[in-house]
Amino acid sequence: MPVLDTTERSKAPSRRRERSALLLSAAAFFLVLCSYYIIRPVRDQLSGAVGSTALPLFYSGTFVAMLALTPFFGYLVARFPRRRLIAICYSFFIFCLLLFVPAFMAQERIGAERLGVVFFTWVSVFNLFVVSLFWSLMADLFDNEQANRLFPLIGIGGTLGALAGPLLTTALVGIVGVAPLLVVSAGVLALAMGILLYLSLRSGAGAGPAEPIGGSILAGLKQAFTQPFVRLMALLMLLSDGIGTVAYALLADYSKEHIVGAVARTAFYGRIDFAGNFVVIVLQLAFTRWMLVRHGAGVSLAIAEVVNVLLFVLLAVFALHTLPLPWVDWHSLSFVSVAVPVIALVVVGTRGLAYGVIVPASNTLYTRAAREMRYKGKNFVDTAVWRFGDVAVTSGLSGLKAIGASIPMLAMISATAAAIAGVVGWRAGKSPDLAPTQNKAPE
Repeated sequence: MPVLDTTERSKAPSRRRERSALLLSAAAFFLVLCSYYIIRPVRDQLSGAVGSTALPLFYSGTFVAMLALTPFFGYLVARFPRRRLIAICYSFFIFCLLLFVPAFMAQERIGAERLGVVFFTWVSVFNLFVVSLFWSLMADLFDNEQANRLFPLIGIGGTLGALAGPLLTTALVGIVGVAPLLVVSAGVLALAMGILLYLSLRSGAGAGPAEPIGGSILAGLKQAFTQPFVRLMALLMLLSDGIGTVAYALLADYSKEHIVGAVARTAFYGRIDFAGNFVVIVLQLAFTRWMLVRHGAGVSLAIAEVVNVLLFVLLAVFALHTLPLPWVDWHSLSFVSVAVPVIALVVVGTRGLAYGVIVPASNTLYTRAAREMRYKGKNFVDTAVWRFGDVAVTSGLSGLKAIGASIPMLAMISATAAAIAGVVGWRAGKSPDLAPTQNKAPE
């Protein structure tokens, strides 16, 4: 049973416990994403320095790292209770952040591509593991009914952190430079770890949370092939990743051509992140919670992907210069002057939908899954599957560009992927290996 179960306590104390857990969880997620978004523009300025041609190399390094770490993470989950698991993983990433400081002080000597391969790989691993582990803990603390009500609110805490991170980066990078931002990020992540350890300790009643999950270290990999729910979530991840990666690659090409210098590119990506996270919080406040409570995760996922389809169709139309706007003289405008603002809109929109709707909806589904699936299956999908998608999509994108694929063609391919993702997300909500929506999955 979930630690925050309301059936064994009077309503007033249980509501106070739920409110307290909600506020602490939202604060922890604020700090987790603030830490990540402080260094995300630092990572992105490296990809912006070399353009999309280097992305397959960046993503290949990340995928190899994920494959190597997945069995190790499975070992940790099988051997250690969740409190120690959180302490080990978060402490490792804090330590690594501090180790990167000297490298960024010597960025010009090392080179953007060489440093980019290492740091892009590490930051991607960092983000996926700390966020995946956070939501695995949330799936332990809350049942499905609570998750539908509370996960979007917890997500708002994270989104505020994601807004604060780029603002801090944009404000500080011109004053202190790039390298000290890593120290700031490490301190923020340490605060998040403290709150999560307290939450886990406070809710540790019962054998389940206090004991290791056990099982095979490769259980997550096996579940992706044998469990219908994990298989659908893996497919949804691949399709969603393809959508976001195409938009990111187009933006990287623009950044390489039109923005000069690490500081300027860091500030540019900080503004993009801020806009995307503003959309996230609007969706979480105005749409996601209501949709999850009224219609469930499957319908919410389907609607989000319909909007993604429309965004990429819009990009294709603008890139073709066929939109019948009487006040626009298409012949006097270059492609860059018209399409680049639309590419930025697509990046902001797809990110907003991903983190404002798709991620909270997907995470509520894991509250109906068995406990081993919440940690191992979810982690495998959120890390190895995601980064395999990055490698496949960026390599495919390079191949399509080599044969002369245009931006309208890429946009329509992405629109098709979004349509398929909508169907997959709807089916995932009805997967036969999930517990019914009113119950918690058996431990």
